[in-house]
Amino acid sequence: MQQGKAPPEYQDARQFFARTYITEGMRLLLDKVMRRLAGQAGDPVIQLQTAFGGGKTHTLMAVYHIAERDCPISELAGVPPILDAAGINDLPKANVAVLDGINLSPSSPKEHGAVRTHTLWGELAWQLGSSDGYAMVRAADEAATSPDKDQVIALLSAFAPCVILMDELVAFYRQFDEGQRYPAGTFETNMTFIQALTEGIRSVPGAILLASLPDSRNAGEGRGQAVLAQLESYFRRIHAIWKPVTKDEAFSIVRRRLFERIDDRLAMEDACRAFAELYRTNGSELPPETQENYYLERMQQAYPIHPEIFDRLYEDWSTLSNFQRTRGVLQLLAQVVHRLWKDGNADGMILPGALPLNDPGVRNKCLDYLPQGWDPVIDQDIDGEHARPAFIESKEPLIGKIQGARRLARTIFLGSAPGAGRSAPGLPLDHLLLGVVQPGQTLGHYKDALRRLRDQLNYLNAEGNRYWFDTRPNLRREMESRRQRFSMKDDIEPLLRERVQRVFGKEHVFDGIHVFTPSADIPDDYGTGPRLVVLPPAAPYRKGKDNPAERAAEEVLTKRGEQPRQKQNRLLFLAADADALERLKDQARTYLAWVSIVTDVEAMRLNLDQLQAKQAKDEREESGKALLRTVRDTFRWLLSPVQEVRKGRLDPTILWEAVQVSAAAQNLAQEIQNKLRDNGWLITQWSPIHLANILDTWYCKDGTTEVGALKVWQDTCHYLYLPRLTNSLVFQDAVRAGIETEDFFGFAGGKQGDKYLGFAFGRVTNPVLDEAALLIDREAASVYARPQEPDVDTGRAGGGAGSTTGAGTGPGGATGPGAGTKTGGGNGQTTGGGVGPQTSATHFYATSNLDPIKAKLHFAQIVDEVVQHFTTKSSATVTISVEIRAEDATGFDDSIQRAVRENCTVLKFSSAEFEGDQ
Repeated sequence: MQQGKAPPEYQDARQFFARTYITEGMRLLLDKVMRRLAGQAGDPVIQLQTAFGGGKTHTLMAVYHIAERDCPISELAGVPPILDAAGINDLPKANVAVLDGINLSPSSPKEHGAVRTHTLWGELAWQLGSSDGYAMVRAADEAATSPDKDQVIALLSAFAPCVILMDELVAFYRQFDEGQRYPAGTFETNMTFIQALTEGIRSVPGAILLASLPDSRNAGEGRGQAVLAQLESYFRRIHAIWKPVTKDEAFSIVRRRLFERIDDRLAMEDACRAFAELYRTNGSELPPETQENYYLERMQQAYPIHPEIFDRLYEDWSTLSNFQRTRGVLQLLAQVVHRLWKDGNADGMILPGALPLNDPGVRNKCLDYLPQGWDPVIDQDIDGEHARPAFIESKEPLIGKIQGARRLARTIFLGSAPGAGRSAPGLPLDHLLLGVVQPGQTLGHYKDALRRLRDQLNYLNAEGNRYWFDTRPNLRREMESRRQRFSMKDDIEPLLRERVQRVFGKEHVFDGIHVFTPSADIPDDYGTGPRLVVLPPAAPYRKGKDNPAERAAEEVLTKRGEQPRQKQNRLLFLAADADALERLKDQARTYLAWVSIVTDVEAMRLNLDQLQAKQAKDEREESGKALLRTVRDTFRWLLSPVQEVRKGRLDPTILWEAVQVSAAAQNLAQEIQNKLRDNGWLITQWSPIHLANILDTWYCKDGTTEVGALKVWQDTCHYLYLPRLTNSLVFQDAVRAGIETEDFFGFAGGKQGDKYLGFAFGRVTNPVLDEAALLIDREAASVYARPQEPDVDTGRAGGGAGSTTGAGTGPGGATGPGAGTKTGGGNGQTTGGGVGPQTSATHFYATSNLDPIKAKLHFAQIVDEVVQHFTTKSSATVTISVEIRAEDATGFDDSIQRAVRENCTVLKFSSAEFEGDQ
């Protein structure tokens, strides 16, 4: 800049201050400089010592422009308020000397026309006073000996007000070999000059020295550290410390340098408030500082760049030895902003997740600061052309819509790359989510993407809730190579059998749960409950005609090994979903691979460091949990076999009904039981009216009036067209409830001749189900229960009820719970005239229109209050006809018609027809 070769934004004072954010440290320093130049009290020596890139050079440029006065002070943005605060009306123009240690050599004099300067003091004198100034120290310069303090005071007094700017002094002094004499003198003479200068300048009003020294981390090793220590010993006695740029001040510095202005401040405030509201809503999952009001202020100060980017660059990247704090941040963010603007990025703020590492400029700028080995990490795991995160997004639409995988990978890189290899590396989950989520997005989608990254990336590491990339591959490659070792028959299927058994537990209604069990090993018995057969992975369920699950289930249903299976209605089936099966197999291989790695580590067959060994154990545990979740998600199809009765005939074809079981249910066995009950596939409570209908439909017909109770129960276990009861207790409860009234059927514990033993009809009793127990048709039980009347003509009492023997054939000729053959006599009847009171009325007729909504209640009342008066007389013949008429202008659909016709058939309607408009 002193040579006039700097870019306009640095060379021109107006442009420089227009693009400069005056930090608190810079304001205080400029105040000291102005007071000193104006002849007021002030620090004569100011040392600028900060980390690399801490803003020292920019501060020296600001002082240079203030001293040179190439334009009025009033035209320098931000400067007049400082001048006013110091009470200075006018600031004199000062002579300026710039001594840049990198631009000076102990062995090479500087040429200034006819004058050659050899030493640091010769160059200082020339810059302050040209030939006149050099003449004052000419002898000392040519002799390469330091001028004394009085000579220095005389020089500074002659050209005050003056400003001396010294930068990279350590770089200059480091060139001197101990004991070696150069044209610029020796190391000792140059140190003597620094002592004379720092002490002499105090005696010259209007003279000020600003010296930039690096911190110890950037002074180099050996010689550099010694030089820095000696220089500090001279400056420490009289210097003032300059306050470096703070992290929050860097927000405004970078924004002022990269963006000229913010035109729409309301839009800026709305965007920042939207982020703040998002953070408050998800406060438990984000860093605590985001819940404070000052974080909103930080976002507004840094906008459009998110504060998290500055935090990562200033806290993490600034620890790298070659990363310049402010300058490095500016250079990197300039590349980032340019690429995002070029791509038309529409994010609310520039977040860490938006870091475009696919851009060569951004990528190279990042890699410049990092050690070798990061290229494959970026190519494969972060933002390469064929990187894994992009592949994940292509397979998962919800993740791809928000670029969730790539944004997470970039954020992890920004927060962890500088700290790779340290004892506690990585970015915690709350800061990771902070770096990616935007208003309108759901954190759950990013968490899902993070799980997939953790499972699939080769360089991503995780411990607890911290995530980081490293140049060393993680154990995933070893795991991937081991996955191929395991076979379906010997390794995967046994593992899945054990895991499926584990998800059921022991509390359920099933008499047995048979996981991947051959049909010969599945009992064919009545049991204390139904049996659930879990079909093997080779028989998954898929919708359509080609259904391996139905074929395998029918094989088990119809056969027990080579023998036919009798109790078919005791079996239910659970099958894997065909689409989810491959994912289950992959998860099983992954788990087995991690188990083998941990086993080899414990047996000392695999050498890993402590961190990797811990990661292997963690992965084993996580993959085991994932396997259980996948088992639940895969084995979700519940299958029930049924047979249908069509027009009174049994269709022998076995049909399969299927329903999905929710994988989210906490208890799988309970969820299956709920599904079975809700779909009517398993009866846990049975109303006696249904048992009465079964008796009327299949047993008590064609003159048969009784059937063995045990046979009915056993038939429900055999035949698929009968209800599937949980166990015999459900059947027994239905019998008990049915015989408490006279509405359904009667019961007898046995029969001797025409006499029922332990007869029960309309009274409370505890029926015992054995081979002698009988269920009696309601009409026959009602007749048997009435007191017998003497026959007037013959004195012969009426006979007992009819009986049944054995089982016949069911509908369509299929063997089933058929009707028996009649072996007993009918009801006793009188053949002569009866004895009793004579009445003139011999017929009764009545009609009633019932409310269809309350028809069931009203019909029961009619039976109790009217019909019962006639049925108590044995001589009365009662006929009840039910006429149902239903009309709907929109028509009855096929499902209603089918259901009504089938129910009318079962209920023995003499006619039931649907008609269309004529």
